[in-house]
Formats: sequence, C-alpha cells, structure tokens
Amino acid sequence: MTAAPVVTCPDCDGLTFTLDPCRCTGYGDRFLADADTDVLGPRREAYRSCEQCRGTGRVAYPCYRCGRRGRRRAQLVVSVANLDTGAVASHQVVPGGLHPHRDPAGRWVVDLAYRVRELAATVGAVVAEADAPSLWLTNEWRPDLPATRRHELEAQAILRADHAAWRLVLGRSTAVPAVDPAARLVRLCTVADLLLLDLVVEARRQGSGFGWAIRYEVPGSPMPPGLPGWCRDLPEALTSTDMADALTGLAERGLAAAARLLRPDSPRPPADPAVDVDQLERRVLADCVDPAGGDELPGAQALWRDGRWWHTTLRAGAPVETFTEQPTGQVVRRVRVPVTRGYEPPDPQWLGDPVDWLPCPDCRPPGRLRLCDCRLGDRPADPDCPHCCGAGLRPSALRCVTCGDTHRLHQTVSVTVSDLRHRVVHLAWEAGTPDVAPLVATQPGGKPVVQLPARYRLGSWAAVLGARPDDLADADGGQQIGKELRDGYVTLPWAGTDPVAEYVRDASHGTAAGRLIVVAAPPAAPPLPELLRLTLGLDLALVVGVCDTDAPLLADGLSWSVKMKPRDAPVRPDDLPYRPSLAAALAWCQECLTDAVASAAPTDPATSIPVPWSGPRDLVANPEPDLLRLASRHAGQVVTVRFTRAGCAVHRHDDDGVRLLAQALDLRDLRLT
Repeated sequence: MTAAPVVTCPDCDGLTFTLDPCRCTGYGDRFLADADTDVLGPRREAYRSCEQCRGTGRVAYPCYRCGRRGRRRAQLVVSVANLDTGAVASHQVVPGGLHPHRDPAGRWVVDLAYRVRELAATVGAVVAEADAPSLWLTNEWRPDLPATRRHELEAQAILRADHAAWRLVLGRSTAVPAVDPAARLVRLCTVADLLLLDLVVEARRQGSGFGWAIRYEVPGSPMPPGLPGWCRDLPEALTSTDMADALTGLAERGLAAAARLLRPDSPRPPADPAVDVDQLERRVLADCVDPAGGDELPGAQALWRDGRWWHTTLRAGAPVETFTEQPTGQVVRRVRVPVTRGYEPPDPQWLGDPVDWLPCPDCRPPGRLRLCDCRLGDRPADPDCPHCCGAGLRPSALRCVTCGDTHRLHQTVSVTVSDLRHRVVHLAWEAGTPDVAPLVATQPGGKPVVQLPARYRLGSWAAVLGARPDDLADADGGQQIGKELRDGYVTLPWAGTDPVAEYVRDASHGTAAGRLIVVAAPPAAPPLPELLRLTLGLDLALVVGVCDTDAPLLADGLSWSVKMKPRDAPVRPDDLPYRPSLAAALAWCQECLTDAVASAAPTDPATSIPVPWSGPRDLVANPEPDLLRLASRHAGQVVTVRFTRAGCAVHRHDDDGVRLLAQALDLRDLRLT
C-alpha cells in the first residue's frame, strides 16, 4: 500500500484556525436588517456593536477540516462490500495514482465510477451508480506539468472530497427489485385507511418545474412552510418515499391540529384501492393553473381520505412578518408568504367529537417563553434565577418539556397500534378513569411509581398483534417505545394524583392532534453473524454491549447496543446499551454503517487509512446465546464484547471503570472468572 502524503491544510494554511467573515457583515452596519434584500448583496461593513466580532468584521474559528492539526492526509479510500458473501475490495486514491479525463465541459475530472464497478465485479456485488464519488481538478492541472506540481494539484482535489475519507459502498449478489410506483401508491393509501390518516400528494412550483412530496397528515394540519421536496415528478416521489418517510414529521406537522376522538367502526373504504399514478399526476398538475384567470398557482394537492381522492389548489396567503434576534445582536426582519388550501375537504367519517384539553401552564403560544430550568422537578421558581428573575418562564428555542409545544394538556389520548399491514388496534385513554394502580416502586426523590392495568400497557396489545413488546416503535421517526408505555408505569408528582391523567399527559406529549401511533413490527435488521462477517472483512471491530436487569422503569430484561468501531478503539465507560432488543440495535448499526466506516479513518494524518481486502467467508456461529449467557452471569452490569479478526475480548463495566475479563479466539472458548 502506497503511503498517503501529509500536506498542509489549505483551509487554514497550517494555522489550525480560520478567520471568516462575521455574520453581521451579511447585513451591514445596521441594527434592523431585512433578510429578503440585505443579505442578498455583497459583503458589507461590519456591525459596529456586534456581540461576536466587536465590529472587526472577522471571527476566528477552529479549523474543522484538519481538526486543529494544521495538516491533512491526501488519501481517499473506497471500499465495496458484498453483504451476502462478506467479500470486501478497496481502492485508494492518492496523488500520482489518478487518471483524469476531460468532461464535456472541458474540466478535468477523476470519475471513480469505473473503479467502483471493478471492485463490485471483484466481490460479485450489484451496487448503485450514485454511490461512486468523483474528483474535480482545477484548470491548472495538465498532464505535461512537472510531477511535483501535478501531485500537489491532485492532493488539493483529494482534500476537497475528504469530508468522508473512507467511503463504504454496499451491495448484494443480486440486484434489489425496482419499486413499482403504482404498487407503492396503493400501499400508502391502504395504510392511510388502516391508521385513519390523510395521505397528501403535493406538487409545488420550484423555478420552472415542480417539486413533489408525499406525506401523512392528521386532519386539520396546517400547511407546512417551505418547499415540499426535490422529486421532479410523482413516480420519482413514490420511488423515494417509503412508509417510514411518509410518517416522519407527522407530529411536527400536526402540533397545531385540534385533537378529536376516533370512530374506527365507521364505514371503511375498500381494502384494495384502485389508483392510477399517471391520471393522478395529470390532475394535480392541471390544478396548478387557476381555471378562472389562467394564472399560475403555487401548487396543488390530492388528499386520500375516506377511500377517495380530494383535489385542491394551493394559493398564496397573507404575508407574515417575523423578527428574529441574531447572535450578533442584530434583528432580522423576514416576510413569509404562507400557502393555504383553496378547498378544504369535509371531515372524514372516522373523526369523532373534540377532545377536552387544558392550556399548558408552562409555555406561552404567542412567544418563546418556556418553563425555566429553575422549576424543573416541580420546584418553585427561584427568585434569584438569572434567567427568569423569579418568573418561572424564560425565552427558549427548545420545545416545552410539559406539552411538547402543543400548548395543550389533552384529557384523552388516542392510541393506534398497528403492524402496518392489515392488523390495527385503536385505543382511547381518558383522564379521570377510576382504575386501580398499585404502587410498584419509589423514585429516589420519594415520588411514587404505580402500574396501570393491562389495557394501558402497549406491550399487552403488541402480543395481540403477534409482535414482541420490544418491537414497539413510534411511527414518527422509529424511536423505540419506552418501558413506561410498554408496561404501564407512571411516576406521580405526589401521592393522590390521578395516575391515568399523568399517563395520558405523558403519552400525548408532542403528538399530532393528541394521537400516538405505534408500529408493532420487528425492525428490518441484518442477522448478527452477517454484520459480524462484514466487520471482519473491513478489519474493524464490532462492539456489542448487553445488560440484564429487571428493575422497574429501567430497560426490562435486556438492553443492547451494537457499534462498528476502529480495530484498536478502546471500550469506553460511556459505551452503554440502551436499545430494547438486539434487532433494534442491529437496525441502528446498519443505518449508521457508512458513517461508522467514515469515522473509523485514523485521526492522525500521519497514519494512512487501511485498504481492506477480503474474500468470501462463511458465516460465524451466532454469538447471541453466548452473549445472553454472559449477561445472565453478570446480571445488573453492562458486559461489552469486542469482536475483531484477532478474536474477542469481554469487558465488564464496574463503578471504577471498564475491566477486561477475558480474551479468546472464539466467544465459546472463554473461561470467565
């Protein structure tokens, strides 16, 4: 392997810091600036009373490109891995090893797509063309330049692309089947009927074309600000939007929507809706033109509700003026033109009566006043608090810890538990219901912990749907449901408090229209042996943490963590497991796989990035039974196992740090003390 040259960081010239123009120069020497006009011009003079640069116009920042080292490694490594066989092939890019060619515009470019295809053929994988990076050389580069100058220019091109100096491209032995837009749209409509939600298909003007977006909403959600998406047509939007994407942001979009009860026994639409993608796209585009005057409108929408499509135009609303204080001390004025629907469809049949609610006492809707930190833990306001001066409320950009910025404390929460296929359960938990909640524990501060009956435990309803309690996750974002909601635990602020009311408040915190939608399905996770085989092929370390405990309010049974780290990275005391199941930990590790490999590049620029090569290998024996044995032997303590090519090492987290217990070539061969 050719050693990677180390060059002076071109961003900071080796100084380890940069002097960048201050933010105040974008608005000039003025206290009140207009964001729509002032920031568009060239850099102006500094704001004399700037709280960041003190009127100098420049601010020193640590150079993040070199990590305040002043030097950088001119090396880029691309690794291609076959998930089905574990084979890995890599190619390193260093000065002197590039083969630039001119593109149609006459620029010198190093297209690594052919290298990725060669590596993919070597490991027998099918990869996407979009995963191949490219390097752009300056016009100064020429083949007839002296080698020293050519290598210098090539190093600069590599440094411009080293935001991920080690890139991992994953593939399979066979190509992934293409997504059928029509089938995807039918699936989205079916789930909308199952969860009692609206499916919104939106097109909005972006320059000379349209941007398309597909999302779920609760009825009554306001139009979200900003452009909907980057997809150029409806088939592209359907191809790139799966179920999780459409549900992401549901709570954010529906915070201001009024909460209403559900009537799941209302007449249901057909189980298999008939939809035509081309016809739907043409109808939405036709609605983007005002039929009365022929003027162009901002966009249009189609809503799937009650088993049919409802079409509406989008029109510009009244301008809204906002003033925002900047860290520089300036105030910026912004004028936003919201978009509203020209026609609001009638309420769906499954929507019931409004839900009673109380105004949140810890936030103020018109402004940014939120609960002050001095009142956390039900403490009275501190009259000497420097933030609120005894008022108990302070300006904050964070969400309200009490209501999640819904500004309401709902007295009823609607809970939907579904496998997103054909099974669903709709529940309604109402405050004031006289249920017996026995005391099960006491918090360190003396607060009682009670457990509600089985109908309040989402884990019990998961069993009804054929899922495990550990598989429960929030439909919006995929975050695992905590033990409190899974097993019905609620912490009371004091004895005698209505436990159901506290439980309802916690369950409806930050939800859309007082609705909590839970997915009861195992996460899409690779098997542990498959991920371990890939880690060994990359010559990295797979760190698996497990803890077995049955204490109330803690992760019952087992908690897991799975991380891919550099081969020589030590086990840290804060590497603690927090996922409720091994499948959830594996799914999270797979989601962060490319980022984990990029962060595994050595931080020392003098150390080259490894260029791993590995042929196909058999799957190792599943270590899960041995991990469970270790967890039960050290109940109540965190056990971390590092798997590398050299073998495995078992560590235990004690009060005084991390202790190495044993090392061996195989986990089954360990003899622990």
